[in-house]
Amino acid sequence: MFRINLENAYDILWGEIDPELSIVEFNAPQKNSGPILMRVRIEPYGDPLLPGVYNLSLGPPDDNGEIDDHVRLRHDDSGKVYATVILFALAFLTEFPDASIGLDGSNDIRANLYHSMFLLNKEMMSEYFDAVGVDWYVKLLRNQHDVERDQDGNPFFKPRPEEFDYTRTRADLYRYYILQLKSN
Repeated sequence: MFRINLENAYDILWGEIDPELSIVEFNAPQKNSGPILMRVRIEPYGDPLLPGVYNLSLGPPDDNGEIDDHVRLRHDDSGKVYATVILFALAFLTEFPDASIGLDGSNDIRANLYHSMFLLNKEMMSEYFDAVGVDWYVKLLRNQHDVERDQDGNPFFKPRPEEFDYTRTRADLYRYYILQLKSN
């Protein structure tokens, strides 16, 4: 795993901070090849049960210009990659202090990565951010035989944000990780 040092980040090739879509790009050297273009994108999450949350995605752009967040990369310096991402998130939250930035643990590998990043970098992260972990739940109805359902009859999953529990192990990962600007 890696430690994040905010004084050791990659140079930004270009970037833009906007409430509808914020993007930054940088080159990240790889262990098995030369540098690869990395794109970080922050955009509204769009879940009405998580208002003010913006989703952060990271990865190389694919042939259509979209972020390929499923490709496995072997960064020369993962700490430097994530320092660059965290500095961008900090810049965004400084510009929009009422917003929150979410990281989706879309698979166990990514959720484990984010969870480990929060654990290992707790001191540095807590200097700038309040960390939140989110699980989803389905409400069991009073009759104990059914669950709350959406308009299509599917179980209605609701987010349950909580202060990040640093004692929570990697065997019990959150589904979504949120950063908020440190409250005074």
